[in-house]
Amino acid sequence: MKTKLFLLILAIVGCCYTSSGKKPDKIKVKVEAAGIARENTIAALDISSYAVPEGSTVVVRNEPDNTIVNSQLESGNGKTTLYWMIEGKLEGNESRNYSIECVPAKREKVIMDVQQDRSGNLILSRNNKNILQYNTVMARLPHGADPVFSRNGYIHPVWTPDGNVLTSVNPSDHMHHYGIWNPWTSVEYDGLKYDLWNLGDKTGTVRFDTLYQTNTGRLFANIRTGHKHIIFQPQQEQVINTRESLIRIVPKKEVNIMDEELNICVWNYENGNYLWDFVSDLTPATNLPVKMTAYRYAGFALRATGEWTRENCTIITSEGKNRPEIDGTHARWIMATGKSGEGWSGILIMASPENQNFPEPLRIWDEEANGGRGDVMINFAPAKYKDWELQPGKTYRLHYRILTFDGSLSTTEAETTWQDFAHPVKVTLLHRN
Repeated sequence: MKTKLFLLILAIVGCCYTSSGKKPDKIKVKVEAAGIARENTIAALDISSYAVPEGSTVVVRNEPDNTIVNSQLESGNGKTTLYWMIEGKLEGNESRNYSIECVPAKREKVIMDVQQDRSGNLILSRNNKNILQYNTVMARLPHGADPVFSRNGYIHPVWTPDGNVLTSVNPSDHMHHYGIWNPWTSVEYDGLKYDLWNLGDKTGTVRFDTLYQTNTGRLFANIRTGHKHIIFQPQQEQVINTRESLIRIVPKKEVNIMDEELNICVWNYENGNYLWDFVSDLTPATNLPVKMTAYRYAGFALRATGEWTRENCTIITSEGKNRPEIDGTHARWIMATGKSGEGWSGILIMASPENQNFPEPLRIWDEEANGGRGDVMINFAPAKYKDWELQPGKTYRLHYRILTFDGSLSTTEAETTWQDFAHPVKVTLLHRN
């Protein structure tokens, strides 16, 4: 699979069994915290060169007690990755050893699941509690809204563990806002400018196209989907002669200029919060480049619940900036917390160090947004201050990790969570027999 999610670790070369029928190999690895204190983190190992016999699976055992730990395989696009849970705390100077081997497969309870609703939208869950919904179906718009505002390929609702909804779609003030979504505002293609964010301008849109893969299991559930970034390209003017008058029209041709593969993965996070990854791989779809020209917003965006206003919501970044001073600054993570029902809930959005223009520029609404209501819109905008040109034949990745929670989360906890995301554990091969 092209998407490496959040922990691309050293590839180990070997084979789990041979055609001669020899006993499957057992390998031993060391996992090191690498200077960062961690708790319930995930290790990953590329085992693409290991062949798992039919009817078998791979298990990971904690040494020296030989207990089996929570693990899961992911395969796709010619790559197989083994993930497993490092349970409990792992101090910065600590390490643990694990053995990995093939065993007969058996049916296990699915904890992390993907289900379709009646319309065909995909709901990712943990123990039958919803975490997020990815929408494959065009949204039903409010009465009287222009159909141009219809789109799919976005995330809404996003839930907290207590079931509070943190996103909104098609708010009356900005009909083109869609929960969590990532269109581009100022796109240059073949010498012309297009807008795929402001749908009302009718120059472009983003559409769900393909569901490539779903995975479920005990450790994670994920979906891999394909999006098309469509422009409405002006054609030669046409004149229609009617009895009453001449009508001049400029027809438009739809052109897919960029493909996106989106991997959304939810993890069996042990501390009660919801943790998931949003990995977007962008590839120009023609032999022409696609340029995201410098503009104040576009990229990964959140339109938060309408329940959050200036009166009951706080926002802070990794650089210690508060809401009045955030817009236009750069950050590694941003966190919003607000009133939800009878309590408080929040969302932490973390950017990968490998993202374009990291630490990324931010576009947010301040307390005066929407006539002083102070609704919450947050946007990581990697092309805010400088152009970003995507060349044909190349793929460009943007990776974000999201944590949703109830109650509060300290800035120390937020920073610890980002550090674990940005700097994964180190996995080293010790022995193979």
